[in-house]
Amino acid sequence: MRKLSLLFTKDGLQWQISKSKKVLEEKIILKDEESPENLIPETLETLLKSEPFSEISVISAINHFSIVEEGFSQHDLGFDLISYNSGIQKDSEELMLSVNKKFGIQFYYSFPKDFYQKIKQLEIPAHFNFSGEKFLNSLHVKNRKEIHVNLYHQQAEFFAIENKKVILYNNLDAASEVDFLYFIMFTLSKIDFGISETYFYIYGETTENETFISEMQKFVPNLKIVFDNLHKKNFVLA
Repeated sequence: MRKLSLLFTKDGLQWQISKSKKVLEEKIILKDEESPENLIPETLETLLKSEPFSEISVISAINHFSIVEEGFSQHDLGFDLISYNSGIQKDSEELMLSVNKKFGIQFYYSFPKDFYQKIKQLEIPAHFNFSGEKFLNSLHVKNRKEIHVNLYHQQAEFFAIENKKVILYNNLDAASEVDFLYFIMFTLSKIDFGISETYFYIYGETTENETFISEMQKFVPNLKIVFDNLHKKNFVLA
């Protein structure tokens, strides 16, 4: 039996089909102004009906989220916490929780209820996670100031970490790669991360975001591209 891995972004769906750790298929669709309104829901439904998968792994990079310390248990406040960062519609979104024990934080995030129900009604093992938690769990950090940036198509998420503690996380959509850069640089100035003392690590769609990389390299002395999401490799940091 084959495993289906799904990555949801604001206007995109990427999936990978694998068997015994061998990637058999990987595709992505991105919605634009000319796309049908139901492009992503219809693509998901077709994909879920295409064959009997043994399990499904779902990662949401949709930027409806909030962060609290691990152990926070007032789950009924989850939607209220998310609403401070982004507009939500409780009737059409499922409240989810993802815990990162490595850094002692947890994420409340919302996921489209329609997608959630379509996946759950298959009655096969399905694992849901937030991209920020999965990204954070993959990091190897040192006792210094670090910025870790994970790039998607028209989207980016990043962590500011100081002495192995999470200082800030954000997940943003932008039509321009330069918008990513300006936002991250603006953030640095607000949290007192000096350019010369901060180490930058870049992951994900680095080829897709070449302008972001080249502009950052002009004035960031400590920058390392950890890996590029080559086709059928490093899907959602796997």
